[in-house]
Amino acid sequence: MGEVREVVAQTELFARNIRRNILSMAYHAGSSSAHIGGAMSLADILGVLFGGFMNIDKSDPEWIDRDRFILSKGHGCLAYYAALSEIGYISREELNTFEKTGSRLLGHPIMDRAIGIDFSNGSLGMGLSLGIGVALAAQWRKKDHKVIVVLGDGECNEGSVWEAAMSASHYRLSNLMVVVDHNSLQQTGKNESIMDLKNLVSKWSSFGWDALDIDGHDHDTLTREFNRPSRGCVPRAFICRTVKGRGVKLFEGDNAWHHAVLTKSHYEIALAEVDRVND
Repeated sequence: MGEVREVVAQTELFARNIRRNILSMAYHAGSSSAHIGGAMSLADILGVLFGGFMNIDKSDPEWIDRDRFILSKGHGCLAYYAALSEIGYISREELNTFEKTGSRLLGHPIMDRAIGIDFSNGSLGMGLSLGIGVALAAQWRKKDHKVIVVLGDGECNEGSVWEAAMSASHYRLSNLMVVVDHNSLQQTGKNESIMDLKNLVSKWSSFGWDALDIDGHDHDTLTREFNRPSRGCVPRAFICRTVKGRGVKLFEGDNAWHHAVLTKSHYEIALAEVDRVND
């Protein structure tokens, strides 16, 4: 039990640092395409994935047996870059080049394995199909690395997601897991108003997945369930209930922060809150 608590404490610290890095990148970029809200809702999920769950080599981002990570909701890339910095693949200095001329860190992730980005993404609905190919290749090569795909809940409006979901269960890809960032908001409003997908657990289950609804900000639950083996040798889907903008009251649940620019005063308030909550 003490060992589990220690792991959770590590991932919580990792997630705090992700949030600090997100704020710094967004502030230095001064850009409306920073997508702060959707990045902040991912911070705890990526804190658990990169801070403890995934099998990676911090000294070698191209290690052949590493777990593969695909950020299908590519606009959440601030959280991804922040996580890669925390494991040592991207320097803090480079983080603050986000979206600047000549930077490797653009508004959607572009494949650059030297800094831990295995796949380009950003066109919503495509990441899961890519993940299926990677998972199939791993099975054929008798490799045991995992493939983790992070989707947005609004992204699940795309028909390509469900075609891919059907294919993954057909091939019984137990080495594949999907994490849905279910913050209930998308670019132009509430999911239920734009395209109400209702019960996502039931939907993924009906496509033959081992699907579970969990709190996307509870590190104990995320750690325990991510490490649980698949029931029935099928792919797993975690519908993670999250809050857009989580970690800063000014942002939480406010869809204006899908695109809003972070001013100096907002940055200082937000950073102080992130540090205060985790002291």
